[in-house]
Amino acid sequence: MIGGASVEDTLTLWASSLRDAKQRIRPLFTQERVAASAGQFLDGLLGNEPRKTGWMRAEAAGDPGPWRQQAILGRGQWDADALRDIVREYALETLGDEDAVLVIDETGFLKQGKTSCGVARQYTGSAGKITNCQIGVFASYVSRHGHAFIDRALYLPKEWTDDPARLKAAHVPSDEGFATKPKIAPACATAACWI
Repeated sequence: MIGGASVEDTLTLWASSLRDAKQRIRPLFTQERVAASAGQFLDGLLGNEPRKTGWMRAEAAGDPGPWRQQAILGRGQWDADALRDIVREYALETLGDEDAVLVIDETGFLKQGKTSCGVARQYTGSAGKITNCQIGVFASYVSRHGHAFIDRALYLPKEWTDDPARLKAAHVPSDEGFATKPKIAPACATAACWI
C-alpha cells in the first residue's frame, strides 16, 4: 500500500498522468513522429537508467542510435517557453494552494568539453568545488501538495558573453548579454508572477 492506495492503483494513476502529460505537450510538435520521440524522451527521463545519455535513452526506446532522442533537445523545432507554460498550468492545477511559495535556486550540471552552451570552470554546489559545468537558475512552485519546476534560465559566464563567435556557434540569441545569477533570478520570478 502506498498512501492508502494499492501499488496497482498507484501505477495506474501514474500511467494515466503520464498519458495526460504527453497529450498536453503534443501540440508543441508539428510531426507525429517527433511527438512520439518526445514521448519516448519523457519515458526515458522517468526510467531507471542511472545516467540518461542519448545512447542509453535510444537503447531503452528501441532506436538504432541516439539521433531521435538528441533531436528533441537540439535539432527539433519546438517552443521551450510554450512547454514551460504548459508545465506551469499543470503545476497550478495539481499543486495549487493559497499558501504556496516560489523558490528560486541555482544548480550546476557537470560537463566535459567546452562547446555545450555556458560550460565553464565555475563553482557549483553540486560538486562542492570549482569544476567544468553549466549553471541553471530555476523557479519552483512549492505547496503542501508538492513542488514543480516552473521556469528556468541558463547562466552564461562572461567568457561566453564576451565571445560573440562562441555565442553564435551555440545558437544563443544575439541580444543575450552577461547577467549575474542574482540578476537572472528576478526574471524567473517575474515570468512566474501570474501565479
